[in-house]
Amino acid sequence: MNINPVESTMELTKLSPPQILFGTEVDEKSSSEQFLLSMYDSVQASIFVVDVLEDGDFRYVALNPTHERWIGIRSDDLRGKKPEDILCAIDAAKVRQHYADCVRFGTTISYEQCLQFQGVPTWWSTTLTPLKDVNSRVYRLIGTSSNITSVKQAEQAVGLQVEREQLLEAIAGRIHQSVELETILHQTTIELRQFLNCDRVLIYRFEADGSGIIIAESTLAAIDPLLGKNITDPCLSGKHREHNGRGCIQVVEDIYAAGLHPCHRDFLTSLQIRANLVMPIFQKQDMWGLLIAQHCHQSRQWQQTETDLLKQLATQIGIAVQQAELHQQLQALKGKMELQKQTHINQLQQVRNFEALVRRITEQIRDSLDQTQVLQTLTQDLAQLLNLERCQIELYSTCQTLVTITYEYSINLPQCQGLTKQIADHLEVYQPLLEKQPLQFLEIVPGWQPKLLVMSQMACPIFDTQGILGNIWLTRRSQEAFDEFEVELMQQIANECAIAIRQAQLYKQTQVQVIELEKRDRLKNQFLRTLSQELRTPITSISLAVQTLESVLTPAEILEIEIVPQLLQILHNECGRESKLINDLLTLTYLEAEPDPPTLIAIDFQSWLQPIIESFRHLTNCQRQHLHLSVDGALPLLETDITDLERIITELLNHACKYTPAGEAIAVSVQLRGNAVELSITNSGIELTSNELSRIFEPFYHLSKHDPWKHSGTGLELALVQKMVRHLGGSIDVESAAGQTTFTVKFPF
Repeated sequence: MNINPVESTMELTKLSPPQILFGTEVDEKSSSEQFLLSMYDSVQASIFVVDVLEDGDFRYVALNPTHERWIGIRSDDLRGKKPEDILCAIDAAKVRQHYADCVRFGTTISYEQCLQFQGVPTWWSTTLTPLKDVNSRVYRLIGTSSNITSVKQAEQAVGLQVEREQLLEAIAGRIHQSVELETILHQTTIELRQFLNCDRVLIYRFEADGSGIIIAESTLAAIDPLLGKNITDPCLSGKHREHNGRGCIQVVEDIYAAGLHPCHRDFLTSLQIRANLVMPIFQKQDMWGLLIAQHCHQSRQWQQTETDLLKQLATQIGIAVQQAELHQQLQALKGKMELQKQTHINQLQQVRNFEALVRRITEQIRDSLDQTQVLQTLTQDLAQLLNLERCQIELYSTCQTLVTITYEYSINLPQCQGLTKQIADHLEVYQPLLEKQPLQFLEIVPGWQPKLLVMSQMACPIFDTQGILGNIWLTRRSQEAFDEFEVELMQQIANECAIAIRQAQLYKQTQVQVIELEKRDRLKNQFLRTLSQELRTPITSISLAVQTLESVLTPAEILEIEIVPQLLQILHNECGRESKLINDLLTLTYLEAEPDPPTLIAIDFQSWLQPIIESFRHLTNCQRQHLHLSVDGALPLLETDITDLERIITELLNHACKYTPAGEAIAVSVQLRGNAVELSITNSGIELTSNELSRIFEPFYHLSKHDPWKHSGTGLELALVQKMVRHLGGSIDVESAAGQTTFTVKFPF
């Protein structure tokens, strides 16, 4: 039958909640219905029933006893009411939306929501099930809810704890980073107000006269700002402040219900304060100020966690204040020191000029090997820095019997550069200098009549660990002696001069040695070329003689004497080896002497390398060696001298075949690594020592004990390979470990 929800609701008002829910009279219900009714009354979940009216509106029908206890509303009082009749407008709108979704979808839905009943917020997890009539229209909703307020409160508590720790960590971080106090306080008020979701947060600093000033504030735009205002609480007596200083925290949830003194309440009202949470800020043992959180237009129930947070923040602010005070004291100390520096400004300027001079001299010595330029420039710089009439550098002879003024800068005095003096004629002057002691005295300059000119002179010896080299002479038109600072300055300058002189001497010696080595190298290369040329003729003659002998003798005559074929073969082999040795020597001397640049041709390793490797296949098969080739298909074309590169690969393969035992493997691979083509030739069955690796590219160095085949060689093969690789702009390395040896050649592109 069709059911009219409106009539149903009117009829249901006459029935008890179980009858409403299950649609039967109590005295007629079956045993199963009795069971359902008992569940309705005793189940711990909250159950409520909502009718869906024809116009789409909703009216409550019934609540089970559990729901009545949770929300504090009797089922009879709820019956027939709309959501707006028992909930605030915002909550009613949320509830209506869920009811409408259930009707629209026609299926069970679940959701979580927070509702306020009698001013108490409560979290619910609700499942809403629609009931349909014979026309499939939803006419009733059955809801079951579980109170999850404790779970949500726990989640919120965890979230708040995390936010609280982040806030404390951020403030502590700013303090640790020595951020300005004003920035720390300003940012603290902003973050604390956002965390507490209150109207205003202030930091109030006490003044010496008992008043105070707001030095940091974060407030809503609609509230009058208090930042920078000097505020005095008429009720905040010295006694009350002292009480606060002992740690009293003021927690006012509503100024009109907190029992405050009228004057204090009026004072807070004038500042638009309704709820107040005040925490003292201490600097050491004294109360420095207050950290205040406020609600301006309504009361606020402050939580203990909020009070604890303000207490922790007040401690951090106290640390920041103390740090700022220490910083101010440090700045004051720096200011005092700066004032003291001002009294010695001339000397400090001289120190800076001296440091610049020493730095400039050091750079010149590092960048230039020209002793003359460095020391001549030094005399001029010293004269200008110390306001001298003349500056000279004199150097001793090798036997230290003569001294010559080598460098000089003079303004008005006669030039003396190039003047040589006998040490023996001026022992009273040079004796202490030769003992590495500075010397000062006054000198009357002759020829300045009728007015005498008296000058101060100082000589500073130039020496190092290897001995004494000379002296620096300073002449000043004054009777004032050179002070201790100037003496120390000249000793440092003298040390730099010693470095410059020794460096120049070493450079000259090195140049002489380089010239001599180049000369010897040229003679060596010339000798090798001449020797090779001279050896080529007899070797060629011997080879021709052997060939002639073979052509003259008949095969029967050759075989008649058993040793003749062996001797002829030895002559052929040795002639070939000597010819290769001569050619290798010529090539080596050519590469060492400034060879012509290589002729570059672009090659494709994939097609170019295969025939070279295959030419060794017969030899490796005879020696029972395994030969493998691997070429990266993505290799770019390489521009190189193909003749030299083929010689490099051939020599390395010959070396590998020579030192690889039977049954072992030789692997050739070419691949791209970074910006270079890398060619590797690895042979197993041989492992070289570090000493052998260090000498493997030396000419005529042999690895005889590793040669299982006893092949002959010139001993120049690997030396030539190294020279040719470098000539092509590449590099070659060798490493040996785990029973194998690898030569790696790299060519950048």
